[in-house]
Amino acid sequence: MTGDRAAGRVLRRGALPDVTYDVCVVGAGVVGSAIARELARHPGPRIAVVDAADDVGEGTSKANTAILHTGFDAVPGSLEARLVREGQRLLAAYAAESGIPVEPVGALLVAWDDEQLAALPGLLEKAVRNGYDAARLIGPDEVRAREPHLGPGALGALDVPGESIICPWTTTLAYATQAVRSGVDLLLGCRVERIDAAEGLHVLRTGRGVVRARYLVNAAGLHADTVDRMLGRDDFGVTPRRGQLLVFDKLARGLVRHILLPVPTALGKGVLVAPTVYGNVLLGPTAEDLDDKTATGSTEEGIAGLREKGRRILPALLDEEVTAVYAGLRAATEHEDYRISAHKEQRCVTVGGIRSTGLTASLALAEHVAGLLGDVGLDLKDAGEPDPVRMPAIGEAFPRPYQRADLIAADPAYGAVVCHCERVTRGEIRDALASTVPPVSLDGLRRRTRARGGRCQGFFCGAEVRALLEGGEGPVSR
Repeated sequence: MTGDRAAGRVLRRGALPDVTYDVCVVGAGVVGSAIARELARHPGPRIAVVDAADDVGEGTSKANTAILHTGFDAVPGSLEARLVREGQRLLAAYAAESGIPVEPVGALLVAWDDEQLAALPGLLEKAVRNGYDAARLIGPDEVRAREPHLGPGALGALDVPGESIICPWTTTLAYATQAVRSGVDLLLGCRVERIDAAEGLHVLRTGRGVVRARYLVNAAGLHADTVDRMLGRDDFGVTPRRGQLLVFDKLARGLVRHILLPVPTALGKGVLVAPTVYGNVLLGPTAEDLDDKTATGSTEEGIAGLREKGRRILPALLDEEVTAVYAGLRAATEHEDYRISAHKEQRCVTVGGIRSTGLTASLALAEHVAGLLGDVGLDLKDAGEPDPVRMPAIGEAFPRPYQRADLIAADPAYGAVVCHCERVTRGEIRDALASTVPPVSLDGLRRRTRARGGRCQGFFCGAEVRALLEGGEGPVSR
């Protein structure tokens, strides 16, 4: 653990601590959790993270395309381009150390018409300008050889071998776990309703009471513009951009070998087909600008549009069963780049406009924000390294507990399968419930173990999983 700091607390209900924190981070998504972890590496500051939800990663961070980007297509010279490039390197190393599932499957940016084909050399040039030299143009024959199930009519592709798939749930949880173990207080169920200034402090009025802090980091994602207005600024607005996605059954996994990307548009990277670290296949996302920051429902039109695009990209995919449908909201702004700014007079840093690349950039973003806090007056001593964490193995490319005879011999609970679709054992559920940042909902448990995330969506195992979550024993599935 960094320095002599005692472990922090995870507080979801009841009165808030009567403490003046050195730093309060608003937002417990992947970016806010990464920032808290980074700050906790520095001995001295007392840190809190507040979030309106009852778990970490409940917003944009839980519902994305789960890609570890190279940043090949970012705007050259932008802050986003630099942080994604640095973040990819940092997160790849961190994932290997922490057990976060990552698979370097590579990506093909496929051109389906002459206009898209003509755009590929420019994208290759952009990749080089972004410091990524491994991309190359390939012709239709190689595209077909690399992806034999691809739909007809592909004219060529940009091969980007460095793109990977990753588990976004485990990433956020790993950051939060290290932060709490290193002394950070995680205050959940605390919606910030107003921010006042009093005697050199930020006074955050929440639904559970008051949080006081000398310095403030606004990493509130979709609500970053709202928090900024509480501080008297109006530098940007967040437009929730909904992305609907289809998750296809594991039997579809053999149809695709790479992340299949379209030529990007002004609204984003477009509809892709990608394998997941859980053994499924994703199709999506849509890109719908909305007014409602809670509109995470799927629509008939959105699903129909995805199926139409998927039929062209990978026709056989549409013959496979859909396991789940979900939608996430990205924090789009009127600006092309991230909106990260430091305000010395207010002793705060705003981290806004972090869109789909925020997962990849998270560790680099955290280092950048720590530097900005130092610039506005926070005394940060040389950083140490937190105690390492080893996250649960929930990716399909690595041995799962039910496959490990050594674990089962030592503890039979790892051989007692509860969720048969995802092969989740009683031991894994027990461990999740006893972890540093335990779940309090079935969805939270699913993000930690995959229980109820498979083909039957909990129809078979739901009652037993709920009993375990609520503290009952339940029958052991055989």
